Amino acid sequence: MLDRAALSRDAVELAPELLGALLTHSTSEGDVTVRLTEVEAYRGTGEDPGSHAHRGMTPRTAVMFGEPGHLYAYFTYGMHTCVNIVCSPAGPASALLLRAGEIVDGVELARSRRPSAVSDRDLARGPARLASALGIPLAENGADLFSEPFALLASDAAPDVASGPRVGVSGAGGGAAYPWRFWIPGDPTVSVYRRHARSHD
Repeated sequence: MLDRAALSRDAVELAPELLGALLTHSTSEGDVTVRLTEVEAYRGTGEDPGSHAHRGMTPRTAVMFGEPGHLYAYFTYGMHTCVNIVCSPAGPASALLLRAGEIVDGVELARSRRPSAVSDRDLARGPARLASALGIPLAENGADLFSEPFALLASDAAPDVASGPRVGVSGAGGGAAYPWRFWIPGDPTVSVYRRHARSHD
């Protein structure tokens, strides 16, 4: 099992090592487990123009500045929840956006939460889809991933890793200078890369 000390590292360094890890979320409906196949690293104040924490702490981003191993959840486009794992020691903001994964347990429950999914590979193929398949609401922002209703397990074996610019990030943060998206090459659950129209190198 991963522990808090293992997450007390810089997001860019840690990100490739989280690929293949298993995240489980338990609810009254049952458990769903995802094997992470794609993540994006985000750093903090003044370091990362693509990060929510770039301009400092706000009530929304306070979790990113806290203890590693907690969930940073946020609402996007007024309708979707996306989730991150907070990393690095408390103080400097750092987090890993969970972009995509393979549902390896609780598939039927995940299907019921994602009825529009064309196939099982699409159940958690994208950050909002992943949060939906796992049944993680915005209200669980700040939750400790090392206590119920969550469990976080390390991968049994290190997968191959590819990296490149982050998806849908505007400005310099979405350019080639920030190749902080990491994924398992060839895995069918990895999301499609889409560069933001306003990103630049």
